[in-house]
Formats: sequence, structure tokens, C-alpha cells
Amino acid sequence: MARILVVEDEEKIARVLELELTYEGYEVEKAKTGYEALEKYREGNWDLILLDIMLPEMSGIEILRRIRKGDSITPVILLTAKDSIEDKVTGLDLGANDYITKPFQIEELLARIRVALRNNKVFEEEASEEWLQFQDLKLHEGTREVYRGERLIELTPKEFDLLTYLLQNQRQVLTRDQILSHVWGYDYVGDTNIVDVYIRYLRKKIDGQNETELIHTVRGVGYVLKDVK
Repeated sequence: MARILVVEDEEKIARVLELELTYEGYEVEKAKTGYEALEKYREGNWDLILLDIMLPEMSGIEILRRIRKGDSITPVILLTAKDSIEDKVTGLDLGANDYITKPFQIEELLARIRVALRNNKVFEEEASEEWLQFQDLKLHEGTREVYRGERLIELTPKEFDLLTYLLQNQRQVLTRDQILSHVWGYDYVGDTNIVDVYIRYLRKKIDGQNETELIHTVRGVGYVLKDVK
């Protein structure tokens, strides 16, 4: 069941939207001021936001601006007045997915909601295929970005390859020979302690800020990326 936040200060419109969306099978919550909208947005995990532009305390445009600073994914459909061309353009430039002009037919709004939710589902499915993730650690193979929570981690090419291999085989114990062969290649000639050295480098960057340890040593065997028991 998709969760929709309706941000609308006109009580009659908000109530109609709540009834119609609930009838369609959506889970709905309402907010009628700018600050209430931001508070509910931060507290909830929303699949879509219906956002009126004209609101008490803070405009819908400013709310959208704040949402898009840290969230480029959640679909936002603006509810606008007929003559607010500038607001429509600004909203779309700030990352709104769509807008609908008041007064509107509920059937049209429902159709736009279905399209926005469907498009977002496709986007999330495509994006998830490129991310490797374990707990709050995630790695994007295409962009070579690595995050621990919200913290961006800079890795050297070899550190990145090593972490990728660990993530691809999470919870599996990997021997030093397996790691050496996969990350450095079968024809690698050099100090076999290179695996231990790079594991140490990774630990400093991944587990080095009082975070839960993810990379564990299996004495006499190798290493594993796993949960803490």
C-alpha cells in the first residue's frame, strides 16, 4: 500500500483528497501548514507527496526546495492555481515530478499519481541493480561511490575492488588466496601480505568512525563481511 502525504490548507479539498485516495487503497496523512508538512515528511517514509503551493508559514515551493536538498527520489506532485505559471516552472526546475491545476478532476489526479508511482518504482528497481549493500554500507559499481550511512567514503581503485568482492560475497568467509586471485589476479607476483594490508586500509575507512565493525577476521583462514553476533 503506497503512503501519500497530502499537504493542503483548504480543509474541504484536503478532506476530499483523503477520502478519494483512501478509497483507492492508499494510506493517507494530511498536513495543512508548511512546518507541519516538513515535520511529517521527515517522520514518515512516503511514496508520494501532493503539495499545494499556497500554504501558511512556508510556501510549497520552499518545502519542495528543502525536500530536494536530500531527497531526489520521492515523487512530488504540485497543486497549483490557474495563473501560477511562474510557480509551475520553478517547481519543475526544483524537481517536482508533475503539477495539476485547481480546480481539477479527481480522475485526472489519480491517473497522474499512478504514473508518478509507476515511474518511481521503475527508477528504484533500475537503481537498485547497480548498488551493492550490506547494512548501512553501500557501493555503486557504475559511479564508484561508497557510503557508510550518509558518509561518503573515498577509496583507491584497489580498495574499491576489494570491497566490491567482499560485498558480492557477504557473510561468506573468503580465504586470502581467493581474495588475492580475484582482486589482484592469478598472475600477481608480490608480497602475499598485501591482502592483510588492504583489509587494514579498508577497515580504517569503513569501520573507522566508531561505527559497527563489518569486516571480520577468521583466524587462520581469511576475512568475512558479516553482522556482529
